[in-house]
Amino acid sequence: MESGKLIVSSSPHQFTAISTPIIMSDVLFALMPACFAGVWFFGLRALGMIAACVGSAVVTEALLQKLCGKPITVSDYSAAVTGLLLALVVPPDLPIWVGVFGSVFSISIAKFTFGGLGHNIFNPALIGRAFLLASWPVFMTKWRWPIQEAPWMPGFDAVTTATPLVLMKHFNVKVPYNMLFFGKVAGTIGETSAIAILLGAAYLMYRGHIGIRIPFSFIGTVVVITALFGQDPLFHVLTGGLLLGAFFMATDYVTSPVTPKGKVAYGIGCGVLVALIRLYGGYPEGVCYAILIMNAATALIERYTLPRKFGEVKKLA
Repeated sequence: MESGKLIVSSSPHQFTAISTPIIMSDVLFALMPACFAGVWFFGLRALGMIAACVGSAVVTEALLQKLCGKPITVSDYSAAVTGLLLALVVPPDLPIWVGVFGSVFSISIAKFTFGGLGHNIFNPALIGRAFLLASWPVFMTKWRWPIQEAPWMPGFDAVTTATPLVLMKHFNVKVPYNMLFFGKVAGTIGETSAIAILLGAAYLMYRGHIGIRIPFSFIGTVVVITALFGQDPLFHVLTGGLLLGAFFMATDYVTSPVTPKGKVAYGIGCGVLVALIRLYGGYPEGVCYAILIMNAATALIERYTLPRKFGEVKKLA
């Protein structure tokens, strides 16, 4: 300023020691409890799926960057996070080759075609899951319970392929809370154990990588709506992919709003869509599609939730 010159540059204007590799490695570490729970309940097949999805995601990104003459950036761990998240949201008995297809699609279509990390408008792992569900619906809706007997549920053998949400919606059977909390239920590899997901979420909050606005407004909205419609709110919180989606996917830096009010609006939108799909849709779960729909609305949400002064400066510019 003493020389009379003003340097004008685009954001960010504040630099910290926190980098993308640090954030992504912390996310990987935070997902470890869910991974361990998945392998504990569903066996080595779940471990094979995790390894295949992570490996294929990393290899796909490296190959695409090599072919396009771009720097290979797999060391930032973002591809590994995408592959791991995809593995955690697929059934434990899904054929390995299907999971590999999902990882390749997530990286090549949902991430790379938009310009790579920081440019994609949709969560790549959820796009991969949506692609797999549309392409192989039978494989993607085949579930397995990690228990052999369920004295609390008559006719257990007849509905062993049903998740807790399906049991509630179509059979009016509610799985005990303790089973939902620890993960001894049917579901995707990483969504069944609430305690494992919460441990990982607590670590990310401790590290300052995620805040409370999106996950709490997301989960809180589901609680309020399900309660208003006579449902059991706690059951809806502990079942399906709500906790995993709220803490690890809806909070994705790239595809979620950056403004405080925008984060709350985004979380509420996700919660409303999940509740409506679960209560009135033909599909028992709605977390994946709710987040993807709100990903598409992120830019619009940010436009209307910008702080007034920032908005005025932007217009002047």
